Amino acid sequence: MPSLIHIDTRGEPETGAPAPDRIVSGKPRNRTWNAYETDDGRFFSGIWESDPGSWRIEYEEAEFCHILEGESRIADENGHVTTVRAGDAFVIPAGFKGTWDVVTRTRKHYAIYLPGETA
Repeated sequence: MPSLIHIDTRGEPETGAPAPDRIVSGKPRNRTWNAYETDDGRFFSGIWESDPGSWRIEYEEAEFCHILEGESRIADENGHVTTVRAGDAFVIPAGFKGTWDVVTRTRKHYAIYLPGETA
C-alpha cells in the first residue's frame, strides 16, 4: 500500500530561471523541491520559490498554488492584476497567459496536472 508523501524542502532543490526571452524585468532565479510525480509524469507536486523579477507565463497545465511566503503579482493577458501573499490559494487554469511578478521572494506549494492526449 502506498504511503503519504511529505512535501518539504529537505534535500537539494533544482535551480533555474525563466527563459531569457520571457523575462520582463529583474534577474529572477527559482528553486524547486519536487516531492512527488506520477509514473506517467502528468501530475506532480512540491515547493517552489523565486527571487524578485517579472516574466511572461503561458500555462499548458493546470496548477494549484498555495502561497507560503512573500508577495507576487499575477497579471492576465487583459491586464487584470491579482496580488497573492502568504495564505492565498488559487488555481491557474490551463491556457492562462500573462505575467508573474515576484515582488518579494515568494515560496509556494504547487500541484500541477498536465493535460493528456484526447481521443
